[in-house]
Amino acid sequence: MGNLAKPTTEITVSEDGQGWNIKTITTFKTTEIDFKLGQEFDEVTADGRNVKSTVTLNGNTMTHVQKGDPESVITREFSAKRMTMVCIGLDD
Repeated sequence: MGNLAKPTTEITVSEDGQGWNIKTITTFKTTEIDFKLGQEFDEVTADGRNVKSTVTLNGNTMTHVQKGDPESVITREFSAKRMTMVCIGLDD
């Protein structure tokens, strides 16, 4: 199902630069997370998992680590024209 979805992603930053929001919209579901860079937060993923997440930003690469069962790492790389997102599920 994930390969069939063509998501639209909206990323916003609060005026003070501390708070971030990522909204992902697909035909099937819309998810939204609010977070501060480097601070762990609770997240319910699009597939219904309860995870502990941390998002960091290094240059033009945002890394989103989801600790749960299984652990996932989402990498978003930004360029002038696009965002490339790769999601990897890590098994034990």
